[in-house]
Amino acid sequence: MRHLAFLLSLLSLAASTPASLAQSSLLESVKRNPNEARALCGRFRTLNQQGISATSDPAISTLARERGLTPGDAEILAVYVIGLHCSDVS
Repeated sequence: MRHLAFLLSLLSLAASTPASLAQSSLLESVKRNPNEARALCGRFRTLNQQGISATSDPAISTLARERGLTPGDAEILAVYVIGLHCSDVS
């Protein structure tokens, strides 16, 4: 539930920025492709098993680098996926 509240806060902040269109398409791509979301959830669970939070700076930096995103966009993506598809992930 904590992730969902954080997600809603991030989304409301993102909607007020000029980059919100890019972020919206990023989130829509994951929303339309549940297999991508499930794959991310699996990666996040693996990180958790190693004692690493999926929203930690190193995890977000890796996600950003792999997907060609800014760290902020990668964090929004991670929180969105966690909030909607794998709320057991921390």
